[in-house]
Amino acid sequence: MADSGKMLEVAPHSRIVPVQTPAQTKPKKVHYPFWFGGSASCFAAAVTHPLDLVKVRLQTRAPDAPKTMLGTFGHVVKNNGFTGLYSGLSAAMLRQITYSTTRFGIYEELKSRISTPEAGTPSMLTLIGIASASGFIGVRCSASPAQRRNYRNALHGLVQMTRTEGLASLFRGVWPNSTRAILMTASQLASYDTFKRMCIDKVGMADNLSTHFTASFMAGFVATTVCSPVDVIKTRIMSASHAEGKSQSIVSLLRDICRKEGLGWTFRGWVPSFIRLGPHTIATFLFLEEHKKLYRKLKGI
Repeated sequence: MADSGKMLEVAPHSRIVPVQTPAQTKPKKVHYPFWFGGSASCFAAAVTHPLDLVKVRLQTRAPDAPKTMLGTFGHVVKNNGFTGLYSGLSAAMLRQITYSTTRFGIYEELKSRISTPEAGTPSMLTLIGIASASGFIGVRCSASPAQRRNYRNALHGLVQMTRTEGLASLFRGVWPNSTRAILMTASQLASYDTFKRMCIDKVGMADNLSTHFTASFMAGFVATTVCSPVDVIKTRIMSASHAEGKSQSIVSLLRDICRKEGLGWTFRGWVPSFIRLGPHTIATFLFLEEHKKLYRKLKGI
């Protein structure tokens, strides 16, 4: 037994080596490719395009056309076949390749630059700010016709509009679309990141498919609610101009509508809008997260 008055010697092979704590370990910052958002949006558009087509058919239907979504689905398949549900898909893809690639890419790039291990994740207001800037730049960089006017495909539409209406026609309505893009990107991208962080940090959910679905579902709800008044106002202004044959200021038009119908009209058509935007938002973020997951796996991160 060792003398109690002496300190025990520690053998050289058993000396204590300082262990680096998790707080001292800096997580590796992953820089994802710029085009991931556009790619994910293209996959989502391919899945949800029939919903968008049916929504447009319902908004522009003839008096004798079906009045329900299921009836419109059946009518399109009966008269145009199953491929008829994907009419105009090339235009939708062109929009996602340009607009969505730009807004998602800029958003992720700005978020990556602002977010650091020392500063932590950006606040919700910061996310809204960079999302708004991304949405505006996305429209300015990819302004193109969105209406289907019997063009064979998106490229044919671009050529025909330039030939018959001039180059300036491609940028028609860019400011109203920029306003909507700001609201859409801010409410969609910023809210998804915020809800995802809440699910993981507050609720204790893992960073998995269930969390991605929950956060994207709530983001779709927020985006639909925020953008619904803008969509209704845009439709009302266009229909009023066509009906009266003359333009009317937005302020006077809104004042007349509010006096006659109250404020409830701003959310009319919310359900059809969510039926289209909700699944598209969910599919976009699910595909985006799978893009990132596959990238990390290939890079060994």
